[in-house]
Amino acid sequence: MEARRRALGRGLGALIPAPRPTVESAVAEAMSLAPIDAIVPNPYQPRANFAEDAIDELAASIREKGLLQPLLVRRVGHQYQLIAGERRLRAAQRAGLTRLPVSVREADDRESFEIALIENLQRENLNPIEEARAYQRLCDEFGLKQDDVARRVGKNRSTVTNSLRLLQLPSEVRDQIQAGVLSAGHARSLLGLDSHGAQAAVAHDIVRRRLSVRQTEDLVRQKAKRAAKDLDQQALETELSRALGTRVRLRPTKNGAGKIEIEYYSLAELNGLVNRLTAPS
Repeated sequence: MEARRRALGRGLGALIPAPRPTVESAVAEAMSLAPIDAIVPNPYQPRANFAEDAIDELAASIREKGLLQPLLVRRVGHQYQLIAGERRLRAAQRAGLTRLPVSVREADDRESFEIALIENLQRENLNPIEEARAYQRLCDEFGLKQDDVARRVGKNRSTVTNSLRLLQLPSEVRDQIQAGVLSAGHARSLLGLDSHGAQAAVAHDIVRRRLSVRQTEDLVRQKAKRAAKDLDQQALETELSRALGTRVRLRPTKNGAGKIEIEYYSLAELNGLVNRLTAPS
């Protein structure tokens, strides 16, 4: 865990290169009190879900001790737009505060988004889908490549790539991940299945049977192997159908045995099949 924090710290430094200040020094660079009504949320906030009970607890603490850590903001017109600290802002609003300590810094849209993302990653506040969507926005809206994203947030490129792959899952599965019903480990296992239908069906099994990640991996391997076998069977059926000029079905049973069903639609077609099958090679 300590190594992970150090890695994120390096990402923070890369985000704000010299001679510009780091986020830590920026917190102290322009401290002031701002009317709470003049502080607006960050439109680039990567976190979509906030635990209401945790905000209530923080609001109670703020009523008793005050807001101990200033919000990081930037000026937008006559207002202060939040860069980092939305959970504290919400709790302060519930606590009834009218003025809040803020640290004002200059930041463009991309830097504001990156700082908000890094703060949430450091606090481990994002669920896997929120994290993946944040990486995707950095790529789509700011033209960053996955290597750039990884460097800026202090993570390996493979971590960012695997995170982005979660967005390929069907919406119902993504919703389950966001709700905490499925873990990131479960989600990565589901990516081993080719179709959305298969992924959603296995996700349903995970929840219903309370499968572990290891059990999910085993189940996905079994289904992937079965799907590969089905594709082989379809290819053989197609090849036989072309050779005989009619529909052919394979009906496998156990131990490699099975039946071949050959359809015909008239006596003339049956005679043609018999001739093809009995003709000398």
